[in-house]
Amino acid sequence: MKLNVTAIALTTILFSCSQNKNTQNVTLEDEIDSTSFAIGVSVGENLNNQFDELDFELVNAGINSTKDTSNNFGISSMVAQGIIQRYMTKKQLEKQKEVDALKNIWFQDTLSIGDMFTTESGIKYQILVNGSGAKPTLNDQVETHYHGTLLDGTVFDSSIDRGETVSFPVSGVIPGWTEALQLMSVGSKWKLIIPSELAYGERGAGQMIPPNSDLIFIVELVSIK
Repeated sequence: MKLNVTAIALTTILFSCSQNKNTQNVTLEDEIDSTSFAIGVSVGENLNNQFDELDFELVNAGINSTKDTSNNFGISSMVAQGIIQRYMTKKQLEKQKEVDALKNIWFQDTLSIGDMFTTESGIKYQILVNGSGAKPTLNDQVETHYHGTLLDGTVFDSSIDRGETVSFPVSGVIPGWTEALQLMSVGSKWKLIIPSELAYGERGAGQMIPPNSDLIFIVELVSIK
């Protein structure tokens, strides 16, 4: 993973400076003031999302140390980059362990052999987990976990591999998904075999899904938004 330390330094400067101000007492007198404050808000939110464990008082002290050559705690940019790189690598490994654990649990019930049903449109589905929640409508937005492969097992997209659920409108996906989601109850997990005409048809999708490809999905309906 390549790390842009300069970008991180810039964002920390902007965020740490804003941390030391009482925002209720900030006066925005002109365009530069407003733009400066807006950048601080934007960068601060991003920085909090990336570095929620950090002590921003120490971040600010680190910034100040670059201006004060007499500061005994100052470190070179090269050493700083190494420290940040180790931290990011550690967090990445922790995230990967979480994803791997989720995948092991999530795929356990896909090994079961059950009845395969077929809808009038030609979608084949197998109920792996039968949920008891509500069923979404065409106008709803849903939160899902899914794993998509070609018939030969090639993975082309997987929220499980990323370790994050995905939300979208029921009407905003391929027709096969739109139909299947309205048949599923919240808490359900189904294996779907979607014929190409209800997926991406003759055009395919990018380099991963060739034209006229039937697709296999394992879909978990987590919630209705």
